[in-house]
Amino acid sequence: MTVINANDDLDRTVTDERLRAGRRAYDLDRSHVFHSWQAQGPFDPMTVLAAEGPYIWDGEGRKLLDMSSQLVNTNIGHQHPKVVAAIQEQAASLCTIAPQHVNDARSEAARLVAELTPGDLDHVFFTNGGADANEHAIRMARLHTGRTKVLSAYRSYHGGTQLAVNATGDPRRFANDYSAEGIVHFMPAYQYRSYFGSSTEAEETSRALRHLEDMITLEGPGNIAALILETVPGTAGIYGPPAGYLEGVRELTSRYGIVFIADEVMAGFGRTGRWFALDHWGVRPDLLTFAKGVNSGYVPLGGVAISDGVFETFRDRAYPGGLTYSGHPLACAAAVATITAMRDEGMVENADRLGRDIIGPALHEMAQRHPSIGDVRGMGCFWAIELVRDRATREPLAAYGGSSPEMNAVIAAMKSGGVLPFANFNRIHVVPPLNTPDADLRFGLEVLDEALSIADEYAA
Repeated sequence: MTVINANDDLDRTVTDERLRAGRRAYDLDRSHVFHSWQAQGPFDPMTVLAAEGPYIWDGEGRKLLDMSSQLVNTNIGHQHPKVVAAIQEQAASLCTIAPQHVNDARSEAARLVAELTPGDLDHVFFTNGGADANEHAIRMARLHTGRTKVLSAYRSYHGGTQLAVNATGDPRRFANDYSAEGIVHFMPAYQYRSYFGSSTEAEETSRALRHLEDMITLEGPGNIAALILETVPGTAGIYGPPAGYLEGVRELTSRYGIVFIADEVMAGFGRTGRWFALDHWGVRPDLLTFAKGVNSGYVPLGGVAISDGVFETFRDRAYPGGLTYSGHPLACAAAVATITAMRDEGMVENADRLGRDIIGPALHEMAQRHPSIGDVRGMGCFWAIELVRDRATREPLAAYGGSSPEMNAVIAAMKSGGVLPFANFNRIHVVPPLNTPDADLRFGLEVLDEALSIADEYAA
């Protein structure tokens, strides 16, 4: 038996047999699995042998603190026993059923989601994930309004299906953008790298809203079905909206009869220290999309929460869309158990505390010592630091849309120190599970602190 840490029971399960099985899995993966967002030849994926709470064990048996929550979706950590048990119990009673039939897991999951979402979002259409949630939300908006165009921000991510990836505003869109999906992109409010020359938060809000209204006017309000916006953009950089911006977006969309779609796929279900990020600002959308944290990705699930106004369009008119696995019983049972566990264990409140008392103070203190940190921003368990070569010019440590040897060195140092990070372009995101113990979180931040000394070598 290979024991990595005699004080950790899970490490005792990382046996030589399991290590051999992991190496076989790696060989089979390289022979047969086609990976997303990768050139297949040079890709060297990490094998995962086990996971528990905020930790994973890689193919060599090394224990890593999962500060990425995988793809910022394991909000309750790995292998939560109540959710695992709920999936097992559901599998024993009803593994699957066609979506036209009622099943108790889906009904209860819908009730819970409707109870938590803001405003009158009392109807839920379940999907398999976030991309098709956004896809169906746009389709609903187009049918509801009879219009075609959709406004979406640059520096956004809405999914990998054809419509969703065209709505996306980051470089992952480029290779799939044929300008045929009716998407019009606008500049977001992003104070650190303002597109409007703003020097204050108030200026950024005012100028960004003026730009958005100009876009609406120039594209023709009567042509625009929807505006889709991540409440707090995730992979684009966790840059929260400046004061008054979301309220202004809601006012503009209401004034011009445009459906406001709030993309809460990553920010929802406690990630920002509220059930939904919109709760920080009291804004009520017409449609809200979700996935990821709804059941921590234990079984694929997403959905669209639908307001009464949009719902009425389809009361006596068939909605021309659906999925074989919409509201899958295993996924919905996992959602019910996840939401219940989050409530019972106070995870949303804990995420807020972790952000206020541990993550935020630690990152801001690091920014005083590390010249490579250009900006720190976030809330709850949803934070990002921008790494730069020069604070004055804000030149990023990796170009927009790419990486760099310097960023790769920082990431490698974090892994070597026992932390699995989430990185994108020139940023490190601090996005641990919402129930990460304080001591483990502080350990992860210490590893980040040490790794940033590498970035400092390239900063002016």
